[in-house]
Amino acid sequence: MDGFDGNEGVIVIAATNRPDVLDPALLRPGRFDRQVVVPLPDIRGREQILKVHMRKVPIDDNVKPSLLARGTPGFSGADLANLVNEAALFAARGDKRLVDMEEFEKAKDKIMMGSERRSMVMSDSEKKLTAYHEAGHAIVGRTVPSHDPVYKVSIIPRGRALGITMFLPEEDRLSYSRERLESSISSLFGGRIAEELIFGEESVTTGASNDIERATEIARNMVTKWGLSQGLGPMSYSEDDGEVFLGHSVTQHKSVSDETAHKIDEEVRSIVDRNYARANSILTEELEKLHVMAAALMKYETIDSDQIDDIMAGKEPRIPTDWMDDDSGGPPLPAVDKTEEPKPDSTIGGPASSH
Repeated sequence: MDGFDGNEGVIVIAATNRPDVLDPALLRPGRFDRQVVVPLPDIRGREQILKVHMRKVPIDDNVKPSLLARGTPGFSGADLANLVNEAALFAARGDKRLVDMEEFEKAKDKIMMGSERRSMVMSDSEKKLTAYHEAGHAIVGRTVPSHDPVYKVSIIPRGRALGITMFLPEEDRLSYSRERLESSISSLFGGRIAEELIFGEESVTTGASNDIERATEIARNMVTKWGLSQGLGPMSYSEDDGEVFLGHSVTQHKSVSDETAHKIDEEVRSIVDRNYARANSILTEELEKLHVMAAALMKYETIDSDQIDDIMAGKEPRIPTDWMDDDSGGPPLPAVDKTEEPKPDSTIGGPASSH
């Protein structure tokens, strides 16, 4: 690595997932000066990776790697290997000889949303609040423009979340428009606004803490990093928040004045308030659909895009294909008391768009 000819013919290969904290001395000419970036696979790459891992397990004829690749944007090679392994485990637990699409869907849900915690006991008031919270996310996400489609809504506790709303992009995305980012902010506030509309401001819980944090981060990045602020224009105001490493400066340099920092805060607040008001307007107009979706979640616990399509079209949601009940077709949807204002225990919000 010293650049002389003593090691001629020897090639040293190293890998890291944090190139930003490497010592600059390592990257000088004659040392590690050839850098190969390995990004996440695109849809074609995911399909080929899945085919490689599927050779190791008995696969049913109904399994389509192309469909799975389309529904797993952002998955790495390790994630896809884990997907096949989890699907095989689900098939083994069900005493099946072949792994079919049902097992792959279960495995995808587990990886994307976390493991189900069905053993966790939730009170009826907590389940009802969670159902309205997640329904708020889903309805706003379906209404605002340029938003990813709603993939699944569930009030089954997963990971640290009491419920979750999953939005699945239809294709790999490399950039995001201002309209799309603001729509994301609106949908993130849908859960908290639904709680306010149904249970009153005094009964709003801490379940939206993660949603608020993410919405604020998107708004701040729009202003300080991506030049999407109409008031401050296409300039970068972000601080260098990278980790300090050998050879890097250990001092923090303030790059904006106090007056500019105040304008940044005002612009962030403006974006947040604008999208909060939009989400509030949507849920106020679609209040009946909010009640219907919350009732469906209370009954089925998990609904997918088919049931959401029915609700948004003003129809009665169809029975989920994987929902098990007696031959009578199941109990009627639980009555929703639109005036009750329970005061459930506070909860800590979990992953994205979750309560």
